[in-house]
Amino acid sequence: MDLDQSKNETFVDFVGGVQLLQGDGTRTAVPVLLIGLCVSGAAGNLLVMLTFYRDFRHARGSEVKALLAAVAAADLAILLLCAPVRVVTYYRRSWTLGGFACSTADWFQHACVVAKTLTLATTSRAQHHAAAAAPGGGGPTWIHGALAFIWGVSATLPIPQFLFASLRPLGADTFVCVSETPVCAAEAMGLFYKVYPALTFALPAAFTLAYHVKALHAAVNRGGPARAGTRRQSKVTLVLLCVSGANALLLLPEWSAFTWTRLGHSKPPAGLAVFAQVLVYAGSCAPPAILMTMYDDVRRGVAALWFAATCRGAGRAAVRGCPKSGENGAEAGAHVGAAAAGEASSQGEPQDKTFPDVEHFWTGRRNTHVEDDQDPVPWEREEKML
Repeated sequence: MDLDQSKNETFVDFVGGVQLLQGDGTRTAVPVLLIGLCVSGAAGNLLVMLTFYRDFRHARGSEVKALLAAVAAADLAILLLCAPVRVVTYYRRSWTLGGFACSTADWFQHACVVAKTLTLATTSRAQHHAAAAAPGGGGPTWIHGALAFIWGVSATLPIPQFLFASLRPLGADTFVCVSETPVCAAEAMGLFYKVYPALTFALPAAFTLAYHVKALHAAVNRGGPARAGTRRQSKVTLVLLCVSGANALLLLPEWSAFTWTRLGHSKPPAGLAVFAQVLVYAGSCAPPAILMTMYDDVRRGVAALWFAATCRGAGRAAVRGCPKSGENGAEAGAHVGAAAAGEASSQGEPQDKTFPDVEHFWTGRRNTHVEDDQDPVPWEREEKML
């Protein structure tokens, strides 16, 4: 997987996934693993976003939920837009996606990863106001401004990943996508690659973990009986600590390989680089799994979405079972009663609920027999006689 450096460049690294790998195992195992992570992670993040959207529609939203929804959106972009590029790269072992994808592949993934880390750090501020119940703790305007600033910074800092990415031909129809640092920019980029990982990963992750640990320590050591609201905020803080810790742990190999490659005298092994890239996408699958197992609001929201989907299907089946023209009144009454009972059960009411008036009406008129010489509607004949 090594490439020779030219006289006008000081660094060569692959962009969009490790290329020129040998062996059939990496060509099949890595793409299959990435596809599995994409499918499962995308489904989990979509469920989390739908749950938070449902909470906001029912006036149960909060700043923490809005920021966690932004984290889920960043993870969804990583899984749906960045991971497929790596799947194609590992399968083809060369670059076949064109020059524009080569220039933007690493830049866009870095922007999403940095935005996710900074958004998780911002949740500490939102959780502080939620736990302290401070008035004027912020609203939609604050959230929108914070997210706009985060994404602006996240898209600006990885610009060198966009500027120095280019295609290099290896044969008549074979290309590789590499990142090349010119000699004139070697010193500036050396300083940049020392500051960039610290600003975008190390400091935000350390701040987030330290804040949540401190908040949990203060909640545990607080004297007196804890109120229900305090216990709930402590649980939310624990969930945020787990999400932030999983994100930092799973991104650590990728940032370590990134720094090692750009500042070290040798490159990391190809196996370590591939393993670090796979963990990036595993890190996008971890937050929805943690939220759906530990966060009570998300767990109840997912259950409500599931019941709503299943009950809606049951409701369509009940509508398809309605009486057609030609059925007698007793059968129609039975269908009406069954449909009403099904609707009551879908809303959480007992299924044995009856309607006395309707039941009495149809019971008194069921299986009535009319004599041949008896007029079933005598009032119509009286009106004609008058």
